[in-house]
Amino acid sequence: MTPSGTAVQTVLGPVAPNRLGHVQMHEHLICDLSRYVTDPDDTPLALHNAFAARTDRRHSHDMRLDEPDVAAAELADFVALGGGTIVEATPLGLGRDPAALRQIAERSGAHVVMGSGYYVSAFHPPGLAARSADEITEEIVGDLVDGVADTGIRAGIIGEIGMSWPTDPVEERVLAAAARAQTATGVALLVHPGRHRDAPRRHVETVVAAGGDPTRTIMSHVDRTLFELDDMLALADTGCVLEFDLFGTETSYYPQDPSVDLPNDGARVRMIRALVEAGHGDRIVIAQDICRKTQLTRYGGEGYGHILRRVLPLMTARGLTPDDADRMIRQAPRRLLTPTR
Repeated sequence: MTPSGTAVQTVLGPVAPNRLGHVQMHEHLICDLSRYVTDPDDTPLALHNAFAARTDRRHSHDMRLDEPDVAAAELADFVALGGGTIVEATPLGLGRDPAALRQIAERSGAHVVMGSGYYVSAFHPPGLAARSADEITEEIVGDLVDGVADTGIRAGIIGEIGMSWPTDPVEERVLAAAARAQTATGVALLVHPGRHRDAPRRHVETVVAAGGDPTRTIMSHVDRTLFELDDMLALADTGCVLEFDLFGTETSYYPQDPSVDLPNDGARVRMIRALVEAGHGDRIVIAQDICRKTQLTRYGGEGYGHILRRVLPLMTARGLTPDDADRMIRQAPRRLLTPTR
């Protein structure tokens, strides 16, 4: 069995690319980021502490998406608004759960594309450092062509592959292995870059050196990594796809790096418009990177439908055309999610 060049692989099986509809290229339905929390707050989430939990990112319950029923209901709302497909970017070590994803897809009516690979080194499982790039490549290819373990549920994208800054040697090995898996299968590669302006281009260099295809490589989190248009244009010049995936994050405060002022949605749209005007509109994708409970409507957040409800109208108000939006939410995702082999 090999990936089909005419179909997109979802957790419920192959889907024709023209059936994907509106696509958000980087979300999470089941994941566990609690390893990042060094001084956890274990009090129940409630209205009085929701802002603190979301802003400070040290509430252990908030840092876990672990309720398939809630995820299915939230995703059903996305579908009701006109959403079609979610790329579920949770890799190994971050709580990937193929069976839960299949259940969520069945109950919500959404297409769910599952990822494969490993997150940043802090989340690497024991023994990964001793494995060769060839062994890691073989594992990723197995997820894509045969399915995860004995579930038969196949991944449809490679990633998100987690990178730090400075890069960890094992992370570099995993990224090179992922690029080789991309070459073997024709499946797109999704990269979580290190938090430094040089990191995205360095990661693309690693992909290219391993034989990967930059035009089928998606660089996540551009909107928390690059803040000058020249840096974004330089990254676009590598041929990779730029992903603005923090829509709905409207606070400038960024606890991972307090020296950074995160953009709001208006600033994201302004960046995207500048890239479109520079001729890069066919290599931009968007998402919200929902990965914590306080981003869900159940817990007072924006939910997976935020782009549909608010961002697309904002794009129109800021001068982007319906065709500009269509390239980001339909055309580029269809191209990226359809294997070339």
